[in-house]
Amino acid sequence: MYYNKLADRMSFGLSRTLWLVQAGIFLNMLGYGAVLPFEIIYLHDGRGFSVGTAGLAVGLITGMAVVAAPLAGPLIDRYGARAIAVWAGVALAGGYAGLALAHTPAQAFAAAALAGAGNGALNPSQSALLAALAPADRRHRAAAVSRVAGNAGIGIGGALGGLVAATGLTGFVALFLANAVTYLMYVCVLAAVVHEQARSEPVRGGYRVVVRDRAFMHLACVNVVIIGVGWGVFSWLLPPYVKTETGASTPLVGLLLLANAFTVVVAQVPVARLALTAAPALGAQLLARSPRTVFLAGAVLAAMAAVAALMLERKLPARAVLTPRLSAAPAAPSRPQGLRGR
Repeated sequence: MYYNKLADRMSFGLSRTLWLVQAGIFLNMLGYGAVLPFEIIYLHDGRGFSVGTAGLAVGLITGMAVVAAPLAGPLIDRYGARAIAVWAGVALAGGYAGLALAHTPAQAFAAAALAGAGNGALNPSQSALLAALAPADRRHRAAAVSRVAGNAGIGIGGALGGLVAATGLTGFVALFLANAVTYLMYVCVLAAVVHEQARSEPVRGGYRVVVRDRAFMHLACVNVVIIGVGWGVFSWLLPPYVKTETGASTPLVGLLLLANAFTVVVAQVPVARLALTAAPALGAQLLARSPRTVFLAGAVLAAMAAVAALMLERKLPARAVLTPRLSAAPAAPSRPQGLRGR
């Protein structure tokens, strides 16, 4: 009994299947982290695109993701989260392989569109899959571990990517191809270890149910700002800014991302336990004109988002304010009902 409790505590109460999926997420994000801070730098320095064109290509990745994400909901309902995550990973692999071999803006835009469509489908399908595999009282832990795995992968990948990128165009191409391979490896993990149960009936009303939920829409708006600043500005705009304005080497750029990810990894689980398109596309244009304005505006938006997040608590139901207590024994995973658009 003692050893069972100890094992349960060390595993955060998550199943072996969930941990294998988390390992796949880490591997996937390791490859992505290796290219993330260098996407604009690669297209600008390696392929000779202007900063504005490079920013538009990278912005197209997130732009397509915004378009694809709502469409992924009905597909997840119909075919299952694992199937959509697998196809999304394949699309991402194809997109980043295409970026590695792109020599013209048109080729880069086509590859970016494919990667963006995959990215838009991967995020909701992966979240739905994690929720389906975890008991209801442990989903917050599954989400926290997922974020830790993702941020650790991004940070370590960024540091390694900086070393490889220092070799020039050949290094950049190798990084993008390696990222494509890690997506395929993640797909293999999902296909091998995840066996979904029968899918439940979708909630009637589609996305109209979501839009009518004022507290959720408040949270979504706050999340847009936080992600736009913390993800878009820092991950995409800081690297070319640091390299251009300060002359920092690519290894140092990678270490900046590692420092950011390390901070998130350290803080993520304790925080969880208590209670993007415009950034690269428009931000790159502004970065070319007034670098200081980009980061001052980001700081202001982040502060406003923090205040809005504090105000949100008054709108939340009591059960959503604090994380649920763990049951004595893991319950059988209950499948969350999906949303089907009409």
